[in-house]
Amino acid sequence: MTARTPYPTFSDGVPMPRRIGAILAVAFGVSLSVIDGAIANVALPTIGQELGISPADSIWIVNAYQLAIMISLLSFSALGDVIGYRKIYLGGLALFTAASVGCSLSRSLSVLVFSRIMQGFGAAAVTSVNTTMIRFIYPKAQLGRGMGINATVVAVSSVAGPTLAAGILSVAQWPWLFAVNIPVGLTALLLGRRFLPRNPVKAQGYRLDWRDALMNALTFGLLMASIEGFSHGIDPALLAGGLAALSVVGFLFVRRQLRETYPILPFDLLRIPIFSVSVLTSVCSFLGQMLAMVALPFYLQHECGYDEVQTGLLMTAWPAVIMVVAPVAGTLVGRIHAGLLGGTGLTLMAAGLFLLALLPASPSQGDIVWRLALCGMGFGLFQSPNNSILIASAPPERSGSASGMLATARLTGQTTGAALMALLFHLVPERSTHAALLLAGGFALAGAAVSLIRIRLPLPEGLARRGR
Repeated sequence: MTARTPYPTFSDGVPMPRRIGAILAVAFGVSLSVIDGAIANVALPTIGQELGISPADSIWIVNAYQLAIMISLLSFSALGDVIGYRKIYLGGLALFTAASVGCSLSRSLSVLVFSRIMQGFGAAAVTSVNTTMIRFIYPKAQLGRGMGINATVVAVSSVAGPTLAAGILSVAQWPWLFAVNIPVGLTALLLGRRFLPRNPVKAQGYRLDWRDALMNALTFGLLMASIEGFSHGIDPALLAGGLAALSVVGFLFVRRQLRETYPILPFDLLRIPIFSVSVLTSVCSFLGQMLAMVALPFYLQHECGYDEVQTGLLMTAWPAVIMVVAPVAGTLVGRIHAGLLGGTGLTLMAAGLFLLALLPASPSQGDIVWRLALCGMGFGLFQSPNNSILIASAPPERSGSASGMLATARLTGQTTGAALMALLFHLVPERSTHAALLLAGGFALAGAAVSLIRIRLPLPEGLARRGR
């Protein structure tokens, strides 16, 4: 009698009802990692005052988390190809939950920043393989549906952080911003251990070289530091030194990666036309989204006269529509070409952003809401098909690297979008929000054009239109 395998491997998705537990494990973990990217922002003045630190020093509470994710995400995704995506995901959840305990108990800046760095590494592990887990949870024919649910979780979590933080701070002190992660993280761990499948394939003969991981960290760390430094008007001499270091390290890293069979920076996948086009489309979309999400609160409060609560309620229109549209878009994959869905969605998003930039001097709430809803509809229609193409176009044994590249594209777009907004505040202070909305619409339109290129390219297995 053979021993029972506690974590079975399934040939084509996880069967029901086990699939429900698996997708909940992924949804809980991903929502925690995304929300914590923004949840501390609202409390920075309070945290700074209680810890006796300056506003400039308090920024490290946010930057430490983002930096840890950026420098480790691709390394975790590559490691998932070797040891299994399930192990990376559960390990990341465990680290994130333990680090949340450290954040909630911190009473000094150094301890809090260290705990946030550990949180960032945990979030990077979770984010690096979450879409890969979707690939193995759902049957090939239903991949779009799974991506639709995942896109909804990511999109809503991206904009829910400030609102959730405000609610917690209205009834509790700032350590509870991190303490609330603990029960959710433990629940996700229990669900994951019980329901998530093992990854059925591995990159044979591949090992993760620590030198590759270090050079990856240096490259993306210097890239993020350069973007932030440029947008915040850092000393030009220091900025030039950072860019020079980035050029040297980046060149050596890329040259080394081009020689690897399974590189951390997946050039083997970027040589697949539909994969590289989907990555570029994703960068454009998230760049436009972040530009708008940073600009809109200033626009609605400073130019339209709404207070913080009204602004939050109005902006809810965007994610609320995504919650409805993204799952529907996922079910349409296989019936309508995913490139056409993505191009149409980003065109609608661009139209909504341009219309927001052209609002009348004293807009009504209805004027604002329907334009935000149009943006949300477009983004929801785009994201599920785009993610489905990106993940399905990679070979199964490289699913972890594909998932990491998807997350890297999202974070690159968001980081660049936020930095561009900061730069616009310096360049055109009187018209910064108006310029940001126009620029965001331009990036969305560029993403639409790139997405439509994919109509000429063959779709991956499982996404080809049915009924032809």
